[in-house]
Amino acid sequence: MFQLKDFYSYDDCKGTADWLMAQTAVRPTIGIVCGSGLGGLADMLKDQVVFNYKDIPDFPESTVHGHAGRLVFGTLKGRPCVCMQGRFHQYEGYSIQKITLPMRIFKLLGVQTVILTNAAGGLNEDFKVGDVMIIKDHINMPGMVGFNPLVGSNDNRFGVRFPCMSDAYDKELRQLAMNIAQELGYEDFMKEGVYCVVGGPSFETIAESRLVHRLGADAVGMSTAPEVIVARHCGMRVFALSLITNQSVMDYDSEEKANHEEVLQTGKHRAEQLERLVSTMVTRIEHNNNYA
Repeated sequence: MFQLKDFYSYDDCKGTADWLMAQTAVRPTIGIVCGSGLGGLADMLKDQVVFNYKDIPDFPESTVHGHAGRLVFGTLKGRPCVCMQGRFHQYEGYSIQKITLPMRIFKLLGVQTVILTNAAGGLNEDFKVGDVMIIKDHINMPGMVGFNPLVGSNDNRFGVRFPCMSDAYDKELRQLAMNIAQELGYEDFMKEGVYCVVGGPSFETIAESRLVHRLGADAVGMSTAPEVIVARHCGMRVFALSLITNQSVMDYDSEEKANHEEVLQTGKHRAEQLERLVSTMVTRIEHNNNYA
């Protein structure tokens, strides 16, 4: 097992990327991150080359149930991809720089587009459990108090000191996903909205859920936004979606309680449709440069 650090330089990241490229001939242009219960996306890859996180130099290890902890290289519909089966979170005890390390490695592997998925609690009253929300923007609560993955010295080989985030979630890719959802007959459960990230691992209190909803969030979770920030800093295009796995409790008279098993069960129920959506997107990204 490799020793973990809290800070990773450009050369550290390049060392990890070079190690991976020496083990596989796949040169991915699309990187996919699978959230809780959604690791089946990686199983769609053909001609797989699989690495356990614990065997990759400087890579963290996933400790969350429902995250397999594997990096999978292969082809999806003929397009070279790399897929993370499980991600990392600050609540596991990792620094925010450590949990976003894979995005920098993706960049150095040649990835141009990142597709991220997560499980989230629904705040929008029009959302139901099982809905899929295309993320159009985010509210980064930890980032507002200084827990931003770009804190520290900036290496211009990755990106500029002050990257723009008003276009973090690629508009053309969001439209592409909506078009595909309509073709597949998924309109009934496809939504679009704002994702709010909180620290976790405890689920939100009623007051907290009410607060972030009033701030403009449609769903709340414990990941994704830091990865998006680093991916955009590195110049990669980003598409992200949330599977609404539970409805956040915002009524003091409610007897409902959020739990992780519900998250995993909902992911299992919707997994096949999400796999079709993402795999079709990959095909269109490959063959249609204007994403019509």
